[in-house]
Amino acid sequence: MKEHQRLVGTVSRGIRCPIIREGDNLAEIVTSSVLAAAADEGFPLRDRDVIAITESVVARAQGNYAPVAAIAQDVRTKTGGGTVGVMFPILSRNRFAICLRGIAQGCKKVVLMLSYPSDEVGNALVSIDKIDEAGVSPYSDVLTLERYRELFGYEKHEFTGVDYVQYYGDLIRECGAECEIVFANRPKTILQFTDTVITCDIHTRKRTKRILKEAGARVVLGLDDILTSSVDGSGYNENYGLLGSNKATEDSVKLFPHHCQGLVEDIQARVLAACGKHVEVMVYGDGAFKDPQGKIWELADPVVSPAFTDGLRGTPNEIKLKYLADNDFAALSGEELKAAISSSIRAKDASLKAAKEASGEGSLKGQMVSEGTTPRQLTDLIGSLCDLTSGSGDKGTPIVLVQGYFDNYTSE
Repeated sequence: MKEHQRLVGTVSRGIRCPIIREGDNLAEIVTSSVLAAAADEGFPLRDRDVIAITESVVARAQGNYAPVAAIAQDVRTKTGGGTVGVMFPILSRNRFAICLRGIAQGCKKVVLMLSYPSDEVGNALVSIDKIDEAGVSPYSDVLTLERYRELFGYEKHEFTGVDYVQYYGDLIRECGAECEIVFANRPKTILQFTDTVITCDIHTRKRTKRILKEAGARVVLGLDDILTSSVDGSGYNENYGLLGSNKATEDSVKLFPHHCQGLVEDIQARVLAACGKHVEVMVYGDGAFKDPQGKIWELADPVVSPAFTDGLRGTPNEIKLKYLADNDFAALSGEELKAAISSSIRAKDASLKAAKEASGEGSLKGQMVSEGTTPRQLTDLIGSLCDLTSGSGDKGTPIVLVQGYFDNYTSE
């Protein structure tokens, strides 16, 4: 009897659920929502399906919020509350402005050092073409606010229509602090103005801190060092502090969720008990992808996934079908080609399984047959798919079910 080949590969479904509030049993809600969706839409759950929950609802269920006053108090305690250099922030009303409000309330003067022509995640202050026309070197030149305005005027963000230079400066002054703005990309430049620094970059923060400390800075903090513990009952994140936070209200932030490994394992156990299927579960935030038009890299969170089950560790071990078709089996076609490729995939799977059993790991790393496949962590790949599926607006699907992700050409 001829085996039946599955004709549909990976499917990503946004799953609707009730609006989550602080204190809700999220594991129960997620499990019941996925099972109800499967029953309503008539699709089965399978082993190795992935259930993903957006970090936003996890933090909301945890009640992981903090008022601006708590940020200000922590900044004042950790910096002394005098002149503080605030360097390399991203340009975002949602992500950073509310944090800047707390920082400004916690010190007397802010020296704001902006990277240019864009921030770390690609939000442009000014186009690279205008930088070239002005004869400015962003690698070495330090611009005062006056010089920046003389060269580039009042540039507004392509998508938001905000002049972030003016917006951030006004915000700092509204909070009662003095403000000086400079534009530079070398971390040590900030030490010309103050020896007390909060570096606000995300993925380059460890290097920036190292450079500042080696250069003699007295106090070096990152956003990940602010609100690492509760201040007067506020929320906190012991690993990431303010990194990954979002504006909740005009006076508070929602922090990145913490202690959520137990949540993903609880959901995994509940699904297994309910239907006998061993699913993988993860919490996801921003996807790790870049917009080709605006040049904005989406990943403003410190990681794509702060918690996931063990089956999502590592990177894909896939072979490139077109490599096989164009090289090893270039002379074959039709059913003969299909059979040859299927045989290669099965041999690959068997080889990886044997290697893992023998040494604890198996990989196609460095082999030509895997050239051109995506060398990224599974959680980054799947998290990006989930972020695109759930969106950031009013879709109302903070849970995403990914099916068939671990299938291949031979899956039945």
